[in-house]
Amino acid sequence: MTTATAPSPTSTAATPRQVWKRARGLLIALLILVIAGVTFAAVRSGTNHGHLDPRSADPKGSRAAAELLKARGISVTVATTLDEATTAAGPDTTLLVTGPNLLTSAQLRRLHEATTASTGRTVLIAPGPATASRLSPGVRTEPHRPVSPLPPSCAFPAARSAGTADMGGVRYTAPDSTAIACYPSDGAPSLLILKDRGDGDTVLLGSPDFLHNERLDQQGNASLALQLLGSRPHLVWYLPSLADPSATSDDGSPEDNDTNGDTNGGEASGEESGFLDLIPSGWLWGTLQLMLAAVLAAIWRGRRLGPLVMERLPVSIRASESAEGRAGLYRKADARDRAAESLRAAARTRIARLVGVTTREAHTSDVLLPAVSARTTTTGDDLSTLLFGPAPADDAALVLLAEHLDTLEREVRTS
Repeated sequence: MTTATAPSPTSTAATPRQVWKRARGLLIALLILVIAGVTFAAVRSGTNHGHLDPRSADPKGSRAAAELLKARGISVTVATTLDEATTAAGPDTTLLVTGPNLLTSAQLRRLHEATTASTGRTVLIAPGPATASRLSPGVRTEPHRPVSPLPPSCAFPAARSAGTADMGGVRYTAPDSTAIACYPSDGAPSLLILKDRGDGDTVLLGSPDFLHNERLDQQGNASLALQLLGSRPHLVWYLPSLADPSATSDDGSPEDNDTNGDTNGGEASGEESGFLDLIPSGWLWGTLQLMLAAVLAAIWRGRRLGPLVMERLPVSIRASESAEGRAGLYRKADARDRAAESLRAAARTRIARLVGVTTREAHTSDVLLPAVSARTTTTGDDLSTLLFGPAPADDAALVLLAEHLDTLEREVRTS
């Protein structure tokens, strides 16, 4: 082989420009996602400011309903923590829970125990499947339906008096036939009233829309709100929040620990709320979808591995350098068997041409050995061991094998 001057070595690492070209699509998509999320959050924060807050005069607030209740002599108390809500609960009190889905497992257990013992009225706004099963055991939720004016279609006096109201949303079915079901949508009620101990009851509402300031004067919304929330002289308007200390702490009170052995639907005694309990279920599903999208994008943009392509070396090198490089790799891997087989295969190929054996049959002992025996003084067994024998036991045996192969090849060549 000819010798050529090797050029200066070049780096195979990607340059900053190449890295930017490969990653810019993903970075742009991520930037668009962040901008869309910030915009969506800003829009929602503007439209839902003071959502169901009795102090808010915004369209989604509920100040109008609170003022009407006060005008009828109902005292309205705003509670922002679970301790305030459970302490105020009583037989002469209506407890309105505007966001029950924000409560953790421990909070739901405490709330259920407090409302059951109070024998008052508890009104739950759009509780989901898990929340409804904890606060109203046995109740099943049905898929969400759009909010629209619906007739009461029940004998409940408050609903019959109010007439058509903006109802819908989440729908509920109860196993107890004594439950009062009103405002059905596609066969399932969006208002369900369950009888508790004594004079207490629990009201499940599929949608809060009829309590909003912007809808209170439509249909029979105001009448329904006043009768549902004004049946007791006191109204506690509970606004759950993730900032509530009870969402992240367990003070060891009887509400947080199962001292009576009641597991409350299979939960372990003394259960503590974890970080995931504080995250609404919608965010968890959204995160899962984003992870799936990222995996699909990685598969789509992943490098395709095709068949190996033979490339011409950029420089010419000596054959001895190539042999030394391969020998160094064999030695580093302690691969004496591979090195010995490479030496024997090369020797058999060269010797086969000298004794008139084809290249295809050069590695067949039954054909090659008789032809070589006729040209050398080496006995059959030694010849077979030399050309087709086992791997050397150590490096010294490998060197000795190479020398014997060279001697055999010279003897055949000169015979």
